[in-house]
Amino acid sequence: MNPKSANVGIVIVSHSPLVAQGAADMVRQMVGDCVPLAWSGGNAEGGLGTHAAGILAAIEQAWSEAGVAVFVDLGGAETNSEMAIELLGEPRSKRVVICDAPLVEGAVIAAAEASGGAALSRVIATAEELSP
Repeated sequence: MNPKSANVGIVIVSHSPLVAQGAADMVRQMVGDCVPLAWSGGNAEGGLGTHAAGILAAIEQAWSEAGVAVFVDLGGAETNSEMAIELLGEPRSKRVVICDAPLVEGAVIAAAEASGGAALSRVIATAEELSP
């Protein structure tokens, strides 16, 4: 069994590929390889934006039976993440949650919580404590 699959996965979605990749790099440097991690940034043409297919691919890459927490930067990223989760289909879609937390800080704190083996609900709750 892949040791990462025991921990909640983290997906970072930004309109900017550089922001998404940079946030994922920060998470990886802080928690190492013990948490499944992926990012999606930019539209299908590589410009600013997001797209459901790219987000779905990131969810698949970070997939964990423990669930996946998705962090988004703006409303369009949330809408496309919701579509990607629908495309994932049941029963897996029930184990993916869009977190209402700041993108970078939320992803880092969630990954730290996930690295200790916390359940998806705890990972989400910890990150959402950062929201005003």
